Amino acid sequence: MLNIVNLTIDKTDAIDQVAHLLVEGFRGTGTNAWRTFSDAKDEVLESLQPGRISRIAVDENQRVLGFVGALPEGSGQVWELHPLVVRPGSQKRGVGRQLVVDLEQQVMANGGLTLKLGTDDENARTTLGAVDLYPDVLAKLQAIENPGGHPYQFYQKLGYQIVGAIPDANGFGKPDILMAKRLVKPGDAFDG
Repeated sequence: MLNIVNLTIDKTDAIDQVAHLLVEGFRGTGTNAWRTFSDAKDEVLESLQPGRISRIAVDENQRVLGFVGALPEGSGQVWELHPLVVRPGSQKRGVGRQLVVDLEQQVMANGGLTLKLGTDDENARTTLGAVDLYPDVLAKLQAIENPGGHPYQFYQKLGYQIVGAIPDANGFGKPDILMAKRLVKPGDAFDG
């Protein structure tokens, strides 16, 4: 049984579980983020700031299986998914998908039209990593392949599209792959 609920400041045990998940879940991805429990806990506490969305998937024993957060940009019509992590033993069981679908509903309820994300390739899991994306970034994006199990295809299955990349975002040959999804039908978003 899986339940998705708000993560709040009073759920200290859940906050600690999420911090451990961030460290564990991003180990081996090549990222410099959340290498320590302290850094990860700071990220979790930051996700609890007013105006942000912070959700956890818990089992019947209140064990955190996954975490997703989002923050609004500008006028709040675009939100950024940041971050998403699922307990390694619970991956490929629909937890991440359920968290993202729930987050999309939360974002729409807060006036969001689009949800975007950046999914770094810091260890050459795609054909965009460990290469110079210049001068023709768009052609390289169109030819992207996924030999190393990068999560961009997980997001594609949920309807997200690659909308760009920031070459060298994390160092030479370590791009940030930008993805986005429109959450409402265009007719529903326009008054006229």
